[in-house]
Amino acid sequence: MGLLLKCEHVDFGYENQDAVIDVSLEVSTGDYICIVGENGSGKSTLMKGILGLLKPTEGKIEISEELKKAGIGYLPQQTAAQKDFPATVGEVVLSGCLSRRGNKPFYSGKEKALAEKNMERLGIAELAGQCYRDLSGGQQQRTLIARALCATDKLLILDEPITGLDPSAILEFYEIIRKLNQKEGVAILMVSHDIANVVKQAKKILH
Repeated sequence: MGLLLKCEHVDFGYENQDAVIDVSLEVSTGDYICIVGENGSGKSTLMKGILGLLKPTEGKIEISEELKKAGIGYLPQQTAAQKDFPATVGEVVLSGCLSRRGNKPFYSGKEKALAEKNMERLGIAELAGQCYRDLSGGQQQRTLIARALCATDKLLILDEPITGLDPSAILEFYEIIRKLNQKEGVAILMVSHDIANVVKQAKKILH
């Protein structure tokens, strides 16, 4: 298994106050790691650090060349405004290709084909023309996973992805993630409060 990223004794924080202290973590191809902890324990801050949105105040992060090329797919916690976003499912999924598009003013045929492939992969191809805000919570989550897969199929980072989902949508979500991980080799790094399911789903747990 190839090492995708490595954190060595990292601290992350804001305005001279560290929220994450002395964390060491390795993520390899095919890993399924869940991060659990109390509210305010720094889980989301650690995610931001791994994504490069925060610089470590101590320690270091190493990102493999493979992951630098492929990028990271990120599924943040959804806000009420995001759930009410007035775009079609196809537009939301295609926006995951933004980092690939570079300075080009339009998406290429290759990027549109990738978005279509990922909608099919997540079983939402028939929803492409529907408005995102009219979808159920489970359908919105499938849309966002398809969007993240347009950015990369190496590593997905999911921050509290089941918040607000009903029980059947939660089970469906875990099934999708398990399939992506086990059958397609996508590495998963997920922050969750859902301890009961996490211990059954993840290969490794960071507390």
